[in-house]
Amino acid sequence: MTTMRAVVAGLIVACTLSACTRAPHPVRTVAGGHPDDGRDAIARSPCINCHVIPGIPESRGVVGPPLSRWAGRAYIGGRLPNTPETLVQWIRDAPSFDPEVAMPDMGISDQDARDMAAYLFTLN
Repeated sequence: MTTMRAVVAGLIVACTLSACTRAPHPVRTVAGGHPDDGRDAIARSPCINCHVIPGIPESRGVVGPPLSRWAGRAYIGGRLPNTPETLVQWIRDAPSFDPEVAMPDMGISDQDARDMAAYLFTLN
């Protein structure tokens, strides 16, 4: 009986620990986007003034949320599905989704937005 309890306790511990392990998020690609170019585009964009972005040492903003672990997020701006195409449009013109949003239209080109989104989706 003591052996059975030890086995059950071991299984409970193993299951509990495996639940704490973060499963990798599915890789989402952005059509026409290049992550390395996106990192460079972000580094020279106004994004770094409002956000902290992993891999971009110049980013030190505190106005917008940090963009760490982007690939695992379910929503953009707290309400839009975090899909590649929605993110590209959000980067290009966030006010088109909500005129009251704090993020301004910064005049980001479609290609830069695609590259930026591709980079953000590498952040697990």
